[in-house]
Amino acid sequence: MTSAMNEPRPAGVLIGQGLDRLDGPLKVTGAAPYPSDFDLPGMAYASLVRSTIASGRISRIDRGPAEAAPGVLAVVTHENAPKLGRGPKTILGAAPPPPLRDDRILHHGQFVAVVVAETAEQAAEAARLVQPEYDAADPVLDLADPRAKVRDDPWHVDMRRGNLDAGLAAADVTFQATYTTPENTNNPLGLFATVAAWEGDTLTVHDSTQWPYNTRGALARSFGVPERGVRVLAPFVGGGFGSGLRAWPHVILAALAARIIERPVKLVLTRPQMFTAVGHRPNTVQNVRLGATRDGRLLAIEHTSDSPVAMEDDNLEPITLGTSTAYACPNLITRDRQIRLNVPCPGSMRAPGEAQGNFALESALDELSYDLGMDPVRLRLVNESTVHPQTGLPWSSRAMRECYLQGAERFGWSLRSPEPRSMRDGDWLVGYGMAGASFLHYQAKCQARASIDRDGTAYVRSAGTDIGTGTYTVMTQLAAETLGLRTDRVRLGLGDTDLPMAPQAGGSGLTGALGGAVHAACVRLVHDFLRLVRNDPESPLRGCDLEDITLHDGRIQRTDDPTRGETYAGILARHGLEELTADGDSSPPRGDMIALVGSMVTSRLGRFGRAAVRATRAVAPAGACGAKFVEVRVDPDLGLLRVTRIVSVIDGGRILNEKTARSQITGAVVGGIGMAMFEETITDAGTGRIANATFGDYLIAVNADIPEMDVHFVGEPDPANPIGTKGVGEIGLVGIAPAIANAVYHATGRRVRSLPITIDRLL
Repeated sequence: MTSAMNEPRPAGVLIGQGLDRLDGPLKVTGAAPYPSDFDLPGMAYASLVRSTIASGRISRIDRGPAEAAPGVLAVVTHENAPKLGRGPKTILGAAPPPPLRDDRILHHGQFVAVVVAETAEQAAEAARLVQPEYDAADPVLDLADPRAKVRDDPWHVDMRRGNLDAGLAAADVTFQATYTTPENTNNPLGLFATVAAWEGDTLTVHDSTQWPYNTRGALARSFGVPERGVRVLAPFVGGGFGSGLRAWPHVILAALAARIIERPVKLVLTRPQMFTAVGHRPNTVQNVRLGATRDGRLLAIEHTSDSPVAMEDDNLEPITLGTSTAYACPNLITRDRQIRLNVPCPGSMRAPGEAQGNFALESALDELSYDLGMDPVRLRLVNESTVHPQTGLPWSSRAMRECYLQGAERFGWSLRSPEPRSMRDGDWLVGYGMAGASFLHYQAKCQARASIDRDGTAYVRSAGTDIGTGTYTVMTQLAAETLGLRTDRVRLGLGDTDLPMAPQAGGSGLTGALGGAVHAACVRLVHDFLRLVRNDPESPLRGCDLEDITLHDGRIQRTDDPTRGETYAGILARHGLEELTADGDSSPPRGDMIALVGSMVTSRLGRFGRAAVRATRAVAPAGACGAKFVEVRVDPDLGLLRVTRIVSVIDGGRILNEKTARSQITGAVVGGIGMAMFEETITDAGTGRIANATFGDYLIAVNADIPEMDVHFVGEPDPANPIGTKGVGEIGLVGIAPAIANAVYHATGRRVRSLPITIDRLL
């Protein structure tokens, strides 16, 4: 982290304040430009045709009726589509397969044609006229299907330490159970849209992406053009929850349609298409074995998981990885398997992997606590680790103990009667449940640029996008405080690949990456102003360095004499400059590589390898962590389940904006309630068709399902990140589902090991 002696000191403090969202007025007045809002001269519209089988080949596809329909400009199938390249591999895995590449069908709902017409209505009507004929094959749809291809340790992150069998043998109490989680669909409110326009070999795209630079790379690779000739714009996105992290086939098809008809094209997915086109949280079957001493010390953990992946796709979703660092246990095995099925490509959904894995682990710990006759909070405190369990490195910062203790106090955990089914309020059974939560530290490289012009206003920009998390607001606060400006004197540019490179808005990593780059650019900019006047005899700042100054309201002043100073505008004017610009960047800390990569290999290196890692004297960057406490009420006659209170205590490192951070936790808790009680994407076992691909059939939590919520932050700025943040996008969801399930058991004595917890499971 940059030393305070090497950065300017602002006179006012903006960071941490619960500033209202600066983009709020644009959004509530309808002025925020979402991708679907763009209308270009001469624009045509595209509609997609999806397969009605899950496996087989297209035997015949007649374009004639659609081509003859009113307003139709083109009908593109695998028979007349040009060969497209496959996008580059990213941290999330290989890019989805190129669309319309051959006659094979790999999943129900696969795009088999794109129809382009003068109006959206004409395109949709003509698309209905394209009715392919198929040679269908028997699809592979079940994880237990013996025909399915299994990928063991697909990401090489399976963990092992100690001797599991010895740990289980030494345990006073052992426990084993199987847990399942269903497929969930991201379902952001905004339908994904792409507007594509070519000028020669130059392509401009407005897209619902969480990662503009990745979309740019995928489009360039698909069409064989230089990346510098592709511009992707996504200043506002109507939600994503991870579904916008990949360049999906519909984005490629929109650009393909625009190239074929030589006009701009808009393509907006329908809600049913969103269920098969932009990823989903994969279902899991997980097995957990635990061994512990009578006083609750964990001696052994084994956590294995099976989850699906598409036939020719890749998806980074380690379900059990978080278990390896959750608790101080000397003997551990975590193992993931992916099984290829005829299903749409899975993808990241808020807290990918950890949402499912944490449900199994924290449910199992709750079950173990009853077997031990031990308070669930006490069991977790006994096993809290002060070091990274896999490497032995000290955590950069981790206030997990405070999360448990303060959460229990705020919730009133001491009032809990330990026996299941022992608490009532009238006809309702009352249950208390809790769970621990963590999410791995993630930070990627990022760049930013900052300028101050003649009128003393700043323009700070980077290609990262704001998917509704408050990035515009917190980055403006950060830049304003670092530069000593009011927030209304800072303009922030986001979501444009013509701006400096930025990583994805995902993995709870953008705030740290972008914030570090913005901070570095702004500090460098102030430094460049001082360089400009260092030998200027007219400047009262002559000879000053960063540690000698204070910044206030656009003015640089000497700390030892605040009356001596001058404004940014004054410096530029005297030197005949219109503006001054500086670049900044941020990179993952060295310890990040040790924690994330080293932990993957030290389990294979043995004690000498682990000693070598510890000898670096680095720390293990700690991601966000927290404790979740839940009260539920269950009607034993009707099976009705109501969540009535939730307390979330979170260590998110330095909180840049208390209001937007609290909003992130609150929104994620709502997602956790949906995961626990409502959400289940149902696939027909015989055909592979998703049977509930509408908001009328896919249940999500609504206002009436959401209880009183208490969100509280603890912890200190994390030195593993230049600005001290950890990221709070995912941590709010992790732990909610098991806490609800654990509360249900306490209320009813009925253990639910399969989500969602529906009425039939409580009767």
